[in-house]
Formats: sequence, structure tokens, C-alpha cells
Amino acid sequence: MGEVLEQFFIFVGLLVCLVHLVKCVRFSKCIFLHFWKVSPRSFLKSMGQWAVITGAGDGIGKAYSFELARQGLNVVLISRTPEKLQAIATEIEWTIGSSVKIIQADFTKDDIYEYIKEKLKDLEIGILVNNVGMLPNLLPRHFLNMPDDIQSLIHCNITSVVKMTQLILEHMESRRKGLILNISSGAALFPWPLYSTYSASKVLTPYAVSTPMTKYLNTNMITKTADEFVKESLNYVTIGDETCGCLAHEILASVLSLIPSWAFYSSVFQKMLLTRYMDYLKQNANIT
Repeated sequence: MGEVLEQFFIFVGLLVCLVHLVKCVRFSKCIFLHFWKVSPRSFLKSMGQWAVITGAGDGIGKAYSFELARQGLNVVLISRTPEKLQAIATEIEWTIGSSVKIIQADFTKDDIYEYIKEKLKDLEIGILVNNVGMLPNLLPRHFLNMPDDIQSLIHCNITSVVKMTQLILEHMESRRKGLILNISSGAALFPWPLYSTYSASKVLTPYAVSTPMTKYLNTNMITKTADEFVKESLNYVTIGDETCGCLAHEILASVLSLIPSWAFYSSVFQKMLLTRYMDYLKQNANIT
């Protein structure tokens, strides 16, 4: 019996070592790509002629629109504000030369997908960026104090990913190639009290990025501009199924993963979110 237990624990130990070795190799790739600056242009162009970006009117979606156009793709911009889309389309066509199509759609609704499907008809779509999302409130708050319109959040953060993937994946499968980028949130990787609604709805992965949704948080080593994040994230698309988009966020995720879940749920952590973190947000974001 003792010999069997010994073999079992040796096996478990080897398995743990293997898991950590894989993590180290993956992290080494992130470091290599961060400093080597390998251009993903040929890989991205090989996926197809067009890239579709949801939530393209601002922030990360807008940055992806410009960067994918610079990489040689034509882009389809989808958002609910036609004036913003038209301005972005004009700038891309004028400064980069890529073809641009715009589709006005409000992702807080669930009756928009047949219209989008018709507009995307006959396009060779190689890349889909599921970026659209909404944050109920930047400041932490208890679940029962959340706005009543939870359904809009679900449609925007969850339904959009499923429906847009369903629309486009069929054509990618028939061509046997394609790339789908689901832009999630670092808040979805760990339990986040006082952000539970947003965290759960984005679990389907950047941390802090300075965008209109985050009230233009002041940038630093962790908080990236949308352009910085997007440029770096495209270098990592061949690493694996899930990345944090940039080296700083990968390091942050590794550190946070060492914190036990009971610590996140503790009253001390919640108090810190309600006091120190809220003060930080008020000082570093444009919150009125």
C-alpha cells in the first residue's frame, strides 16, 4: 500500500511540474514576442480579406480597426453610433487605403443579427474581433445596487459573442481558416466582489486599458492605451487559446493567481475595493 501511495504522489508531483513547465514556456514566449516585435502581418492577411470588429466606435475596437487595416486587411466596423463609424472609416480610407464597410447596430438588443448577416454577405471574413462590451459602473458597488437593466448587459457582453461567432464561424470553417479574438476582461479570471455582474458577463482577456469605458484612466506600467494594447496583443495571437494581451498584464495575472480565492471574498478585500481602490479610480479617471 505504501509503495502505491509513493508512486501516486510521484505521479502527482510530475504532473504539477509539467503544468508549471508549460506555464513557463508560455510566459517565455510572451517575453520573447514583447522584445522581438515579430510582425504578424503575413499571418493575419493569410486568414482572409476582411476583418470584422464589433464596438469599433471607441477605445480598443477603434484601435483594432486601425491596426488591422495597417496590417493589410479591409475592415467592417460595427457599432451603434454612425457618426463615429463614418469618421473612423473616412480616416482609415484616407490615411491607410483599406476598404471599409460600416454597420450600425446596437448590441444591447437581440434582434440585430439577421441585419448584420445580410450586410456581411459575400465577404471573405478572415478575422472577427468580438470586442463590444459595457461596464455598468466603473466604481465598485454591491450587486443589489446595480442598475435594473441587466438584460442589456447580457445582450452586449454575452449574446453578442455567441451570435457573431455563429454568424461568421460557418464561413471560416468552410475555408478551413480564420481567427476569432474574444476581448474579455481580467476581471473574468478571478472572483471580483463588487464587480460580480461585469466579471461574470465577460468570462467568455485585458486588464486596465485607458478607454472611454474606463473613463480614460491615467496610463502607467499596467494601464495601457488602446493603441499600445492592440499592437502588442496581435503579436500574441499564435501563442495559445487565451492570453492577457500584453506582457504587463500577463505578469499581473500570474501574481493574482497566487492569491487564494478566500482572500478575494474576504471582508477586508471588499473594504479595500470600496475605499482605497475607489479613491484610486476617482483620482486617475475622469469621473464626475
